[in-house]
Amino acid sequence: MAPYEALYKRKCRSPIGWFDVGESGLDGPDLVQQAIEKVKLIRDRLLTAQSRQKSYSDVRRRDLEFGVDVWITEDLSYEEIPLAVLDRQIRKLRNKEVASVKVLWKNNNVEEIDMKSRYPYLFPPPEKDPTETS
Repeated sequence: MAPYEALYKRKCRSPIGWFDVGESGLDGPDLVQQAIEKVKLIRDRLLTAQSRQKSYSDVRRRDLEFGVDVWITEDLSYEEIPLAVLDRQIRKLRNKEVASVKVLWKNNNVEEIDMKSRYPYLFPPPEKDPTETS
């Protein structure tokens, strides 16, 4: 089975099948000339479609701008610095509780991660409940 038939589940149309039904008796130079004309027509339509897509993408494209104040090391990495804790949430699973924190970073937008182990100074110790007795 040809790859085209396996992919599309039908036979591939040869250049002879490009012409309208009823045209017959094409042989020799006429067949070649009409096939060349069809290829030119297809190429023109592809170029038109490509030009249209390029004009759409050019409108949305913008140049990259890089700032001087971003501190990047030689291995092209940088340290992210947390500015503030925006929100805290405790998610209860079956057997444990997972604390999640929403953080405002200096170099990024808002991102949600579990960061108590990396930045313990952002988490004050929990307040004791006055109703509890030791």
